[in-house]
Amino acid sequence: MLEIQKVSKRYGAVQALSDVTFSVGPSEVVGLFGENGSGKTTLMKSILGLQSFKGIILLDGQPVTRSNANRLSFASTEHSCFPFLTAADHEAYYAKHFPKFRRERYVMLTKFFEIPLNRPIGNLSYGIQSQMEVILALCQGAEYILMDEPFVNYDLLNREDFYKIILGLLEPDETILLSTHLIEEVEGFINRALLIHEGKLVDDISTETIEASGTSLIDYVKKTYGYQSDRVGQALAEITGDIG
Repeated sequence: MLEIQKVSKRYGAVQALSDVTFSVGPSEVVGLFGENGSGKTTLMKSILGLQSFKGIILLDGQPVTRSNANRLSFASTEHSCFPFLTAADHEAYYAKHFPKFRRERYVMLTKFFEIPLNRPIGNLSYGIQSQMEVILALCQGAEYILMDEPFVNYDLLNREDFYKIILGLLEPDETILLSTHLIEEVEGFINRALLIHEGKLVDDISTETIEASGTSLIDYVKKTYGYQSDRVGQALAEITGDIG
């Protein structure tokens, strides 16, 4: 169980997170949604121990430290791959440093997505580097796989392939926490939604409950955030009115 208890983070005068509390258990695929600057990345980095914060974060009742950090993996757009190493080199490195490295899964994924094995990662396209980021996070052997906008540089078909493959690969002890703006695409991928707004967790709901209410995930998110569908039309009317 990954537990986040009253986690807060301030950057100077900016309150990035405010008393965020929730827990995530095994076999969940959880979507983390919010506007730009709402605190999603800050929350991810706090869980991973990459920054200081106020509050408590526990992994099966224990703080996240170097002794259990390998139970967490992370994929983002920042690219943590070693640019001068090849995909084959990464396989050897991860197999050596992560006892639960899923070698068969790694071989399958690099083959399926046609990742060149013998070219330095830094020489590959930005999209392929992003694919490697996700592949490594999935194959590290972690139980909790955190993803922060991992598919932003993928084309539509690649994203769909990854959604299907991830669901097909996940084992009962694996959990995904996915931060993304691609809400409509991941509706069938996740089973729970966390909605964060201005650093506060404003909703925690299962997609089954949303579906039972007769609405879509995107419409539910819009309603929760009070999105006004006619705001663009109103703004354009004001502009054209001023011009006229």
